[in-house]
Amino acid sequence: MEYADPIIAILGIGTAVPDYRIEQAEAAQRLAEALKDRPDSARWAKRIFKQCGVETRYTCEPNLLESASDCRYLPRTSNKDVPTTEARMETYKRQSVPLGLQAARLALSDGDMDASDITHLITVSCTGQFLPGMDTALVRQLGLAPTVNRIALHFLGCAAGLKAVCLSRQIVAGQPSANVLIVCVELCTLHIQPSSEREHLYAASFFGDGASACIVGTAGPHHRSIFRLHEPHSVLLPDSSEEMVWEVGDYGFDLYLSSNIPKLIGRMIPAEVERFLNGEIKPDLWAIHPGGRGIVDTLQDKLGLTHEQTRSSRTVLREYGNVSSATILFVLNEMRRELQVLGSGPANGIALAFGPGLTAEMIKFAYVPSASIQEQLAGGAYV
Repeated sequence: MEYADPIIAILGIGTAVPDYRIEQAEAAQRLAEALKDRPDSARWAKRIFKQCGVETRYTCEPNLLESASDCRYLPRTSNKDVPTTEARMETYKRQSVPLGLQAARLALSDGDMDASDITHLITVSCTGQFLPGMDTALVRQLGLAPTVNRIALHFLGCAAGLKAVCLSRQIVAGQPSANVLIVCVELCTLHIQPSSEREHLYAASFFGDGASACIVGTAGPHHRSIFRLHEPHSVLLPDSSEEMVWEVGDYGFDLYLSSNIPKLIGRMIPAEVERFLNGEIKPDLWAIHPGGRGIVDTLQDKLGLTHEQTRSSRTVLREYGNVSSATILFVLNEMRRELQVLGSGPANGIALAFGPGLTAEMIKFAYVPSASIQEQLAGGAYV
């Protein structure tokens, strides 16, 4: 399979998490204590926390690590001390920019790129908003050119990070000299609800906070291991608009996730993947957004994948939880780390992420290790 120049690729990746780590077993115990007067809910919550595939995750809110009686986000008899949406957005504004800066600087360093080289900035978040936004703060504090083209993707859910990658690939295809910096910041734990309802307890069991960033541009011989980007695919799945809903409430964003989501994805996504591959051999690499353990389990089964092929997704879910739009870059970063440790050669892959709608975002990619980049630039072939 021959490739022609230019090579449009993810040139560098950076990830960052807040200082406070949530140990899943301890969080489940605190929640059970808060629900001691509702034993059925407490038992159900402890089971979900144990089974969701998460062992640790991170939060920007230290109050979530306090005892059940002192934590303002857990169920209680009165909502008097529960943080309001305004208070949660104040925390988001204070915490989001430093986290995004950390991830962005790591991505710039990893991609061997200066801030002055960036032509486009795409900021992504669905867990908070303020104006002037995170994009303007990043321009000033990173030292980006004031003329950088800024694009903000807000409230698009877990699929938005991959949507930004697909959009960046289109930008560079039309302007090969462009370098796009993507910065995703999600502070999901700010929206934990003080409720004993099962949908709220389920959402509280696996979402975490974090930021990820990447550089999309044209690869050169000096770049290290990259993910070459090929054509994207986006689809709005039928009869599923009410399965994943986020609405702004008095106490943060109120999330509803249907228990049918893994089943719907398992029923519809394999056919979409088949259509997208259009007769091509099924790739070796699968970067699946771990929206939950059930999604990864279902796709592994329906697509006939091995545990090794979903290991990156499961590792990220286990160590960080679901970090919404930022998660897919955590997965790609973990996948690259594994491939580098193994000394792997070039390999084809596909990335998938899902969001409200239900929306599915996909893109074909290829892992190209440092030793093979020169061959790729020369139009060499590989399997």
